[in-house]
Amino acid sequence: MSRYWNERLETMSRDELTALQGERLQALAARVYQRNAWYREAFDRHGVKPGDIKCAADITKLPFTNKDSFRLTYPLGLACVDNRELREFHMSSGSTGTPVVMAYTNSDLEQWAECMARCYRMAGMYPGDSLQITPTFGLFNGGFGFFHGARKAELFICPASSGNTPRQIKLLNDFQIKGIGCVVSYMLRIMEVAEEQNVEFPHLKIGIFGAETFSDKIRHKIESTLGIKTYDIYGMTETGGVGTTGMDCEVRNGIHVWEDHYLVEIIDPASGDPLPDGQTGEVTFTSLTREAIPVIRFRTGDISRIISRERCACGRTCLRIDRITGRYDDMIIIKGVNFFPKQVEQALMEIPGVLPEYQIILEEHHGIQDVIINVEAEAGVTGFTVEKYLKEKLGFSPRGDVFKPGELPRSEGKAKRVVHRIID
Repeated sequence: MSRYWNERLETMSRDELTALQGERLQALAARVYQRNAWYREAFDRHGVKPGDIKCAADITKLPFTNKDSFRLTYPLGLACVDNRELREFHMSSGSTGTPVVMAYTNSDLEQWAECMARCYRMAGMYPGDSLQITPTFGLFNGGFGFFHGARKAELFICPASSGNTPRQIKLLNDFQIKGIGCVVSYMLRIMEVAEEQNVEFPHLKIGIFGAETFSDKIRHKIESTLGIKTYDIYGMTETGGVGTTGMDCEVRNGIHVWEDHYLVEIIDPASGDPLPDGQTGEVTFTSLTREAIPVIRFRTGDISRIISRERCACGRTCLRIDRITGRYDDMIIIKGVNFFPKQVEQALMEIPGVLPEYQIILEEHHGIQDVIINVEAEAGVTGFTVEKYLKEKLGFSPRGDVFKPGELPRSEGKAKRVVHRIID
């Protein structure tokens, strides 16, 4: 059976792909201008008309959108179809402020399923293979995204949803699950409980992890412990959900972006100017085929770079971006040193005896910030060892404590790695 879900589109030449993007961008610009007042005003303010868009390179003529674009038009002010055509909606998982809403037509749901089916096939999942879905089924898009794609890919679905870790472990073995869709921090929790129960997963071969960034060290730990292959899946509420924008392949040389559906740019976060391939900046997406709520030059805040536009060793021709290193709004600045939580994780996993559970506490006292980094570790690891190593890697000495395994708080969803604390 083919290693591609849609070989023609996944392996089309760069010239064909660029031409297709140009056609779809022209149609998109005309459609949003005609059917949505907010977009029409944004185009007019920017001094651009749909007729100005002749090819994919003209993307730079169009205005940016961001999360505020969604929040200011909540709930459905960005919709480009009549509400009677809508079939489903999902919302951002953020707990503060006005949520981001993404609605779907039948065509949008089919597009989502198509993108996810490509991801499943790229990971080595074939019709009849068993998949356990652990993200929640609800307003957050994760559970339903894995589900829609799995239906399309004709997989045998275990819709476990989130929580009840002992049951997750039982289902994995009772139904001889081959692949699992998961938030990476929850996979670590499953592994932890399985170790306590002295349970292994002999049938599990594939882990598809999204919603959180994770370091190469964590990836190696999961793969070496479970004997599985892991994949980093990419997508967000604004692009249509998990998997819509792509995933890395077995070659491990970046995330393949489904370019027939999404036009990706890397821009300077300060000026908004496009950056050349290889240079790190902010990822933006334009959704070329979505009907209900398409996005144009959506500024994700995610940090990456374009690795290559050449054909990958896996045979796919869609460009590859680097795995996401973090978000610009996640950057922590302490004592003049800038760093991201993922850098802390990478450094901690290099210390012998330190375990994957950690917590970064940002304390503010009379406007002065300090950082505490707490870790779980095996006996013999001292706070001095952790502090010394982090100083070498990060450039400053954080306070913190070493806890016994299991003492730091756990989550059955996204891990809360960074905690803000104000001291009066």
